[in-house]
Amino acid sequence: MTIHKYDVVVVGAGPVGLTAGLALQKKGISCVVIEANPKDHPRPGSRAIYLHSATLKLLEETSKGLGFELARNGVIWPVKRTLYRGKEVYVRNYGITDNQDPNTLPHFTSLHQHEIEKYMYEACVEAGVPFIWGESVEKLDIQEDDVYITTDSGSKWKAKYVIGCDGARSVVREQAGLKFEGPRTHDTFLVVDLEEDENDPLPIERVFHYQHPAMGYRNVMHVPFKGGWRVDLQLLKGDDVEEFTSLEGVKSWIPKVMDPKYADRITWVSSYRFHQVVADSFTDDQCRVLLAGEAAHLFAPFGARGLNSGVPDALIAVRGIEKALHAGNEEERREAILTAANERRIAAKWNRDASTTALHHLQGDSPEMNMKRELAASLVSIVPRLGRWLDEGPYGPKFGPPELTTKY
Repeated sequence: MTIHKYDVVVVGAGPVGLTAGLALQKKGISCVVIEANPKDHPRPGSRAIYLHSATLKLLEETSKGLGFELARNGVIWPVKRTLYRGKEVYVRNYGITDNQDPNTLPHFTSLHQHEIEKYMYEACVEAGVPFIWGESVEKLDIQEDDVYITTDSGSKWKAKYVIGCDGARSVVREQAGLKFEGPRTHDTFLVVDLEEDENDPLPIERVFHYQHPAMGYRNVMHVPFKGGWRVDLQLLKGDDVEEFTSLEGVKSWIPKVMDPKYADRITWVSSYRFHQVVADSFTDDQCRVLLAGEAAHLFAPFGARGLNSGVPDALIAVRGIEKALHAGNEEERREAILTAANERRIAAKWNRDASTTALHHLQGDSPEMNMKRELAASLVSIVPRLGRWLDEGPYGPKFGPPELTTKY
């Protein structure tokens, strides 16, 4: 049987795997991306809709023009506002955001992950990244010098390194003997995607409601992305999830928080109790496997830390592999992989803590936090900065994790 040989096999063709493929190809490291789903197969679940400026910059550095293309094809909301029990406590208008300097990347862009993947895949094809679609990795045989990969079709692959970008149920993580550590949230959150009415769109605004009066004082957020809206609803303890997530259920409550016409424009409904977990290591004992993205960590989405941390995961993994391939001895090789793995695990733990802070602010299960929020809302007309605190709280710290290196 033929064994296909590459320096690196990337498992998973989501945004993180696509980033890894682009970076490897740019560095001239032979690679292939293996994806379990057929090409163009829609991914289940609610996906990312937000790219930070740092992510756009990294993608632009990895594939010239990609960061700007993603920025052009997303939207930037000019207004963000926060309400507390129906009372506006914070609003900021950034002014016109459509006419961005074509030579400067914006602070962020908002578009659905389906679109993000489309542009990234096009960049991969242009760069010559090879893909294998519709084959699931079933087994890794991790040896001292190589990794042998077997897919469900019986195909065999041999690589010096594997980058696992195969998501929350990662086969690579399981086969490498690595495990998630951390808790799961107690509260249930609903995520609903709505198609925009292009003939009569709503103003592009990010709006967060603490204890929305029309929703029985549940927290509600709506965020625009190119061509649609995402509505997040936090359920209360004891709520019947099915009552809120069924199509009829969503159609009954969406008109309470959006224009009623959106009840007929529902494209996706999901319910989640978010995991707050990080792998116990981002590499295996042999230092032949590296994890990236949701194969390595899962966070609550507030603050958009998932995809936006997965991109540097992939880039640091590729840089570590590049150093390892040129190492003069085994000690140097292992050090290159361990350094990459440890750096991104530190970042993942920081991001988990940051999203935990956001959840603590949101959940309302702390009398102390409830008192702080209520007091801030009552004093915002006297102390305006309290409005900003209320606005930023659901997203966690604005600064990022510690940067142990300066160049990817």
